[in-house]
Amino acid sequence: MDSFLFINVNVITMQDDRVLPDYAVVVSSGKITEIKPAGDIKTSEYKNVIDGSGKYIFPGLSEMHAHIPHPGGENDRIKETLFLYLANGVTTIRGMLGHPYHLQLKTEVETGKILGPRIFTSGPSFNGNSVKTTEEAARQVKSQKEAGYDFLKLHPGIRLEVFDEIARTAHKAGINFAGHVPVDVGIVHALESGYASIDHVDGYLEGLVPGKSGADPGQNGFFGINFAHLADTSLLPELIRLTRDNNVWVVPTQSLFTRWASPEPAEAYLMEAEMKYMPRATLKSWEQQKNNMVSAPGYSASQWKKMMEVRKLIIRELNDKTGLLLFGSDAPQVFNVPGFSIHHELEALLECGLTPYEALKSATVNPSVFFDKKGQFGSITVGSSADFVLLTGNPLKDIKNLQQPAGVMVRGKWLTREFLDQELAHIANESK
Repeated sequence: MDSFLFINVNVITMQDDRVLPDYAVVVSSGKITEIKPAGDIKTSEYKNVIDGSGKYIFPGLSEMHAHIPHPGGENDRIKETLFLYLANGVTTIRGMLGHPYHLQLKTEVETGKILGPRIFTSGPSFNGNSVKTTEEAARQVKSQKEAGYDFLKLHPGIRLEVFDEIARTAHKAGINFAGHVPVDVGIVHALESGYASIDHVDGYLEGLVPGKSGADPGQNGFFGINFAHLADTSLLPELIRLTRDNNVWVVPTQSLFTRWASPEPAEAYLMEAEMKYMPRATLKSWEQQKNNMVSAPGYSASQWKKMMEVRKLIIRELNDKTGLLLFGSDAPQVFNVPGFSIHHELEALLECGLTPYEALKSATVNPSVFFDKKGQFGSITVGSSADFVLLTGNPLKDIKNLQQPAGVMVRGKWLTREFLDQELAHIANESK
């Protein structure tokens, strides 16, 4: 594997919000081996020297709520999807709807057979249809652990006693579970049961509805939208405390709500440049899902606005009081194109009140802490995997500087802007 010297570059390690100006970064055998002032390096000793004058090295991002295609699925463009993530500086993904093929794919990416981000993957979904009894729950948890999945993915519809068996068996087997909070479980019991992460901020809005309201939990709508007007934010500190005390991470996927659930017409999103990378059939499906959302009985723009007000408060408080936020956009999902959706998600987090550093920390350092791999990826440190982007501007000053990276380094493999553009053009042409 080639070695590289990046010289005269500004380095953002993400261990804090400082910038190290005029530095040198050496990459060898897939790892960062040196970080020092540029004046302390002899460029003549290196074959591959990249002048980073005026540019910034920033850690590769982690997309913690990704979806990975599989053969025979509705979307089987596997290599293309992985590349769309890489082209936007995403060097780690957590697959949230696993398939047996993903275990093979994970190995092929690790060995370099397939170009893609580092993969962590769940097994197939645990939901109200796939696991109906406590016996099935225990058996499937053990089976997925033995198969080698990284964690279990929970979906809606799981009955309380079945959920409790999943949690009990998972803790005993030593495998984490993450995802949705079934209505029968509720946010308080979920937080007390040891989720690794709760995604979409699922259950939190419902947890703010006072019991005296008489609301039927089963009528909560899209992530609690039907209950937004009932939310009592004075109940939020207790949910925040339970989150912190039980060390439960939260993945907001806020762009899912700013885009899919918003009253903005589908046509506005179909016109975005990034949509050219998705097949026409996918775009047609997204358009239909978007239209179904905004035409559902009881949906209104004012109702959506109220939900967003509550969600922004919850996300801001989770960040400020726990620091347990993980970055995720739920791509590919309705009008969230893999890789490109991270830019919408970052903007959405800033709208919640996070600073650029806080939002970016949820996509870099925090995932490495979550996986107990701090120092192995998610920061620019000696000994860490060489996963980073070369940017033309400082993203801590303007989050948009993450767009159009000058190059992407993934586990020591350097992808130039020219190469990125060539591959993106190929994907766009295939999507026509």
